[in-house]
Amino acid sequence: DKWVLSKLNTLVKEVTENLDSYEIGVASAKVYDFLWDTYCDWYIELTKTRLNGEDETAKDTARNVLCYVLAELLKLLHPFMPFITEEIFQALPKRAGAEDRFLMLAKWPEYSEALSFPQEEAAMEAVMDTIKAIRARRAEMNVPPSKKAEVLLVTAAPEPYEQGLHFLQRLAFASEVRFAAEAPADLSGQVSIVTRSAAAYLPLSELVDLAAERERVAREKEKAENGLRIVEQKLSNEKFVSRAPEAVVNAEKEKAEKFRELIAKLEESAKALGC
Repeated sequence: DKWVLSKLNTLVKEVTENLDSYEIGVASAKVYDFLWDTYCDWYIELTKTRLNGEDETAKDTARNVLCYVLAELLKLLHPFMPFITEEIFQALPKRAGAEDRFLMLAKWPEYSEALSFPQEEAAMEAVMDTIKAIRARRAEMNVPPSKKAEVLLVTAAPEPYEQGLHFLQRLAFASEVRFAAEAPADLSGQVSIVTRSAAAYLPLSELVDLAAERERVAREKEKAENGLRIVEQKLSNEKFVSRAPEAVVNAEKEKAEKFRELIAKLEESAKALGC
């Protein structure tokens, strides 16, 4: 909760400054990014555990923060889209005796030092970075969310990760999360993921069918090598290079570079798979 409140507090300050300097486009983009990335993609997802739990106090806290942040976002959006924001605002639960009966009469949000939590914000960002990195690596390897794997987290500052353990387990699809101060001596058969403040290690055998993955990587590599061969044949043809428009030749060169990068990545994957 402190993470999203601190992020919102910073947003209020930035949007106000942008509007004061007539940077309308920058202000609207900041609100848009916060609404979709921070609020919808992350905070709503992070509150689901509490909202679906049995602790009524935790549920109420989550609901109150969700409504508060949305109401403040609607105030920031109101100058850009007044009618739809007023309609949504009227659908939000109103507190007894609240002054903000109508969004168009509500006071503009103000930055407050009381809502600035830099340490909590940094801690949550570290957990989120690790979750993003693990999910990205799993996606690269075509691992479905239903397949969970043990995560070994190596970090000199485990406190934020211990506090966000349930987020790691649910959002990084971990069957178990263990902590260590040093990386394992033997990294064979391990997928390593490095972030700014931690390194995660996942057993490869728990993520993929090794035999099937080796075959898939071999097929992809063969396909990429064939594509590169065709492009290189074009580029080695003097008539094509001299007669084709420059843009077409450059496009083929870019295509060749992409094939080389893909082949290099597939070779790394094959090495990790023990090919």
